[in-house]
Amino acid sequence: MSTFSSSTTAEAVVPVERDRVWEVLTDPDLVARFTPFIAKISVQGDDHWIWHMSGLQVLGKGFSATFTERMTLEEGKRIEFTHDPPQGAKERAGVHGWYALADHPRGVMLETSMEICVDLPLPKISGGAVRTTMRGVINQMGDRFSKNLLAHLGVS
Repeated sequence: MSTFSSSTTAEAVVPVERDRVWEVLTDPDLVARFTPFIAKISVQGDDHWIWHMSGLQVLGKGFSATFTERMTLEEGKRIEFTHDPPQGAKERAGVHGWYALADHPRGVMLETSMEICVDLPLPKISGGAVRTTMRGVINQMGDRFSKNLLAHLGVS
């Protein structure tokens, strides 16, 4: 097993009220429905979301994972998520990052930053190809999440 990571940042003005975007980003069912390769998100306790990935291919190897994120919410303004598996558990994937929301003259400024780490049964030497694949998957996930979010909010 080797660990690979890739990160992304994005920002966009969403022409709706901030609370409408906040409601979506704090609803695990909607987030799962809008995010490609995520089968479901279950909630554990007050501050943990367990993400269940559907399968995807990385360099011909099938990959699926379940990973636990500690969700820290600053009402209406910021969501931070940190990989936080249960004690003694080894999870093959995890994400660290945040969403930030701020008022904007045309709606709400939505910013995000995240780093995704995965353990794959591939040699470290394949890192360049794995990271290229990861960036493609992350971009696809971001594009489809954005499209689904805007459609849900009634923004064309």
